[in-house]
Amino acid sequence: MTSEAFTTCLWFDGRAEEAADHYLSVFKNSEPGRVTRYTEAGPGPAGTAITVDFTLNGQHFLALNGGPEFTFNESVSFQIHCADQDEVDYYWDRLTQDGGRPGQCGWLKDRFGVSWQVVPTELPGLLADPDHEKAARTTRALFTMTKPDIGALRAAYAGE
Repeated sequence: MTSEAFTTCLWFDGRAEEAADHYLSVFKNSEPGRVTRYTEAGPGPAGTAITVDFTLNGQHFLALNGGPEFTFNESVSFQIHCADQDEVDYYWDRLTQDGGRPGQCGWLKDRFGVSWQVVPTELPGLLADPDHEKAARTTRALFTMTKPDIGALRAAYAGE
């Protein structure tokens, strides 16, 4: 095995290039990569993308136009660690726009069906606090939310 990091392959039904372009527009620290296209040899229409390489926040992805056989589900998701409420709002809004769907506790599905978790960086510490009552209050507050509200989570943690 080479020393290269793993590449995450995302399977799309004809929307790989559109998805890569969308993700590149959402994540500020991103880079487009190589696009491989079908030739006259097929099996897809000549000129359409087979694969699209791209990097988001240092993570390499390959979007594959594999067809309708497989779809995304929540068993695999990507966590976005957010430093503050502005970042939470930014990623939440960008990933739920144009057909994305909010879920519970910071989870959402984007318009391509990919699951994301928008996670305030301080949340895991609040949930794992050795003071079980603080952790329980924070957990109860989180369970009432779709998009995380850092102020409300801090208030619950503090018992306010």
